[in-house]
Amino acid sequence: MNSEKSVRAFLVIEPPAEILKEIGNIQNRLKKSIPADVRWTRPEGIHLTLKFFGNISESEIAAVSQVVEKHTADAVPLHLEAKTLGVFPSLKRPRVLWIGLQGDTAPLVSLQKNLEWGFENCGFAREERPLRPHLTLGRIKAAKETVVLEKTIESGRDFAAGSFWAAGLALFKSDLTPQRAVYTRLAWFPFSAKEI
Repeated sequence: MNSEKSVRAFLVIEPPAEILKEIGNIQNRLKKSIPADVRWTRPEGIHLTLKFFGNISESEIAAVSQVVEKHTADAVPLHLEAKTLGVFPSLKRPRVLWIGLQGDTAPLVSLQKNLEWGFENCGFAREERPLRPHLTLGRIKAAKETVVLEKTIESGRDFAAGSFWAAGLALFKSDLTPQRAVYTRLAWFPFSAKEI
């Protein structure tokens, strides 16, 4: 029997504190305007998830880390801007409310695809859905008036949270408590390549 302890792990880009603060302000504005039952994400827990691994062992963390190190060594910092609102899966059945990321998304999508191939070689199923860079603002339990939600999303230009440079990737673990999930950073992988 394998006695290795497992952790619930995921790979992310962390927005800086000033972006998260502005996202908190946006959430406060939305709370007043959206007639929906929303479980809002705590601003300090907001991040762009590139891969959710589920429960993985220490040896799997080491293998994952090798893949990430290989790809971040060749990556340059990415300039990203948090703006425009959207929902998944659709405005007719809104479940997740998010703010989109724009800017250097093409190299970000390429990096994520390369990471997926590497993770598949470590035994993790490859995500087939294309990456849609976003930060989750909240999960909609019940939308009372989708018309108001649609109008709010169509005015997404009023909800820009600012731009930032993503300088690397972080591997996090999540501990679920009765109150909330507690995130702890396990490793940091800087984008090491220099722009020419």
